[in-house]
This record gives sequence, structure tokens and C-alpha cells, in this order.
Amino acid sequence: MKIRQDAWSHEDDVLLAETVLKHIREGSTQLRAFDEVGDELNRTSAACGFRWNAVVRNRYMKQIAEAKKERKERKRAASFSYYPQMRPMWTPQPTFERLNQSLDSEMSLETVIDYLQNMMHTNTQSSSLQLENERLQQQNQELELRNAELEKELKKIKQDNSIIEEDYQSLIQIMNRARRMAILEDEESLSNASFKMDKNGNLEKVAK
Repeated sequence: MKIRQDAWSHEDDVLLAETVLKHIREGSTQLRAFDEVGDELNRTSAACGFRWNAVVRNRYMKQIAEAKKERKERKRAASFSYYPQMRPMWTPQPTFERLNQSLDSEMSLETVIDYLQNMMHTNTQSSSLQLENERLQQQNQELELRNAELEKELKKIKQDNSIIEEDYQSLIQIMNRARRMAILEDEESLSNASFKMDKNGNLEKVAK
């Protein structure tokens, strides 16, 4: 899986914009553009799509409109070559010349049908790719939200650990202080005590 954590540079944004505009002009899909840029920059297609929609797209609105206009002109020019011949309202007498013209018309009609079928297939593929692109974008947004939640939880855990550490240090200080006080009390008790020697020559403590 291609994953990069470094930030987008200006050159990366320019490459992304130029590639998307090229695919728009050529009648391709933005998803294919994201795949191409992802391979070039070693990033995921979803990351390229998110960068385009969130940051880069707003900078190139004029170029996008021009690219769509150019794509429309290309489609219009291509459709003219497939435009069928109009059939007359009246039926002429069948002659050899008219028979050849009729065959040409039928061939043109078949060409138009093939063209329309190809267009329908292309539109179906484009719709599927668009849906897949939207799904990946939504999945990417969900992952980013989940990542933000995990970072928030991690921050809270660090804060809790800091509080526990402070409480622990305070407890250690209290225990050390109590230990020192106990030692001082023992020393004071010993200094105030009196001793006498018994008949066997041993010292014994005498209460005051």
C-alpha cells in the first residue's frame, strides 16, 4: 500500500492540476487522473482526490471550465462525422445509383447506432467510476475523523498519566517526610531516656 506522510509541495499541486485538466479535456475521468498522479508521487488515489477537492480545485476553476468547453467541442466535432443522412419524405423509383445511396445511408445508420451504444457504455463506466470515487472520498473522510478521535484519546491518556505521575511523586514525598519524622521522634525519645545499672552490671532504661 502506498502511504506517504510528508506534506504536499507546490510542484505536487501543479502536477495534480495539470493531470486532472488533461483528463477532463480528453474526456477521461478524474479518478484515472488521481491514479496517474498517485503512481507518479507514490500516494494513494484517495489522497490525491482529497487534495484536489479540498485545496487545488478552487485554484483552477477557470482552467476547469475551459477544459470542459474543449471537451464539449471535441465531442461535437466527433459526433458530426457520425451524423446520419436524412431520408426523403417520398420514395423515389429504385435505380442503381439510388440503390447505392440507400446502402450508404444504411451503413451510416449502423455506424451511428454503434457510436451511441459505445457512448452508453462509456457513460455507464464513467458513472461507476464516479460512484467509486465518491465512495473512496467518503471512506477517506471517515478515516480522517477516526484518526482525529484516536489522537484526542491519546492526548487524554497522556494527561491522565501525567496526573498519576504527579500523585505518585506526592505520595513518595509524604512517605519520606513521615519516615524522617519517625526517625526524629525515635532519636528524641532516646535522648530523653535515663538508664541505670542493675546488680548484674547491665544498663536498663528508666522512665522519667
